[in-house]
Amino acid sequence: MSLQIQDLTVLLIEPSTTQSKIICQVLQEEGITKLDVLTSGQQALDALSTSQPDLVISSMYFSDMNAIELLRIIRNQPLSQDINFMLISSETSFSKIDPIKQAGVLAVLPKPFDRRDFRTALKAARDTLEVTNLPLDNLDVDNLKGLIVDDSKTARRHIARMLNSCGIEHCLQAENGLEAIDLLHQENIDFMIIDYNMPEMNGQELAEYLSKSEFSYLPVLMITSEANSSRLSGVRQAGVCALFDKTIDPASLKRALGSALNDD
Repeated sequence: MSLQIQDLTVLLIEPSTTQSKIICQVLQEEGITKLDVLTSGQQALDALSTSQPDLVISSMYFSDMNAIELLRIIRNQPLSQDINFMLISSETSFSKIDPIKQAGVLAVLPKPFDRRDFRTALKAARDTLEVTNLPLDNLDVDNLKGLIVDDSKTARRHIARMLNSCGIEHCLQAENGLEAIDLLHQENIDFMIIDYNMPEMNGQELAEYLSKSEFSYLPVLMITSEANSSRLSGVRQAGVCALFDKTIDPASLKRALGSALNDD
């Protein structure tokens, strides 16, 4: 029997009693009953040291730390490094939100949030937990080999997990464009997923290089938190198949990847 949303175990970290009640009510309406509610970062870390829920839903600010600090610790702990994480916050500053996205999260939702976006994030959490849930139709995924290019180790690991949920187990990783080019000359790669902001050679420079090289046939998807539309326009002109925000969900990645590979 396949995993359902109501089967998820959830840890909510929210210091506001009002916000906590709102989120708990929505979760209960989705059928989720395995729910723990905490109010501080340290309480969350203590809980995660003994058990791992399917999804952590967090506010941005607590009395003892913020979500950036919390997520950094979580991603550096072997037991919790791959845990699904969703931020719900009224914070809009790029300098605060971007580190969260770079750490690999399912969603960043505002307060108040859209119920449909909330449910999409719950579905994404379910999809990452069930490898057979998102098969790529008409493709021999056993023989597919992808290359993930991102300077964030946690972001690479998050993308790899989503690819695993599509049945793709062979995922090589590179920290920047130059390292990726070296791997392309050593391995038979079927597709690439790249970040925009990277040292040495950024995503646009890499995409432009690929479009003029012997690797121009490769489907390239870009996942980025870059918001500058003029920069992203240059990326599209370089032949990138699809552009996504860092909080892309597994189902959307599967559709884009399936389209890119079937068109290849």
